[in-house]
Amino acid sequence: MPPGPDQGPSRLRRAGVPLGCALALLGGTAVTFRELLRAQARSARTVIGKPLGEEAPRSDGVYKRKYGDPVDLLLLGDSIAAGLGAEDPQHTLGGQLARRLARRTRRTVRLHTAARVGAETSMLRAQLADLPPGYRPDVAVVVVGGNDVTHRVRVATSRAQLGEAIEALHGLGAGVVVGTCPDLGTLRAVPQPLRSLGSLASRQLAHAQREVALSSGAWAVSLSDVVGPFFLAQPDAMFAIDRFHPSEAGYRRTAKALLPSVVAALGHHGPLPFGHHVPTRLHVVEDERRTGSGT
Repeated sequence: MPPGPDQGPSRLRRAGVPLGCALALLGGTAVTFRELLRAQARSARTVIGKPLGEEAPRSDGVYKRKYGDPVDLLLLGDSIAAGLGAEDPQHTLGGQLARRLARRTRRTVRLHTAARVGAETSMLRAQLADLPPGYRPDVAVVVVGGNDVTHRVRVATSRAQLGEAIEALHGLGAGVVVGTCPDLGTLRAVPQPLRSLGSLASRQLAHAQREVALSSGAWAVSLSDVVGPFFLAQPDAMFAIDRFHPSEAGYRRTAKALLPSVVAALGHHGPLPFGHHVPTRLHVVEDERRTGSGT
């Protein structure tokens, strides 16, 4: 907000402070604040460390083989999509989501995780390029954005890259669900005011992700609204030992939150709970494997 009549340089000038000095004072305050944020970021990285390593448990495989009529589920994105923080492959986001999806649809689920720890939205293109030749998922879940915020990637850039990834997934015949950027304000290991700024930035990115997802024919799940309150209220249970990535309980809650939109993206349409957003235009999937897989 611009300075009012009793604020900023005008007030300082009336107090006998030259305009040049006033601007220098304001500029110096801004520099000091930026240095404070950098120092806090360094401190947070030191506190968090890397007790979980940089590789998530590999949860890829076939879930509930007895059901038959398999569904191919793909996970793209960052460490959350990869499942860093889970102690067992079955407890990753992919493992928990695959089991829930199999039980809900009574179909076998074949899970493939292309997500990588540390990924930004710009890396979705490489994850897609690394898919096995001829691989065509029925539904893809994308969770990305936290690293864009911490690395200060422009929102417009992240938005455009996500849109490209959604279109590429549609080209493979997949329904797409985007879990929007989690609220970084739930990270107690990050000091104030950096935590509040991270919260604001992550919510801005999440809003942009939701907009591009819906306009591109993808479902969107606002993770900050659907699971954020649980992480805020129960940090000891929801976070892993690094207090940054989800624990088994955190991934269970996130998988449960994503499931309704994943089922909808497969063609099982119906009312969706709070925090789930239906595309403004439904993408018409040409893949014959999904014909008749709806209601």
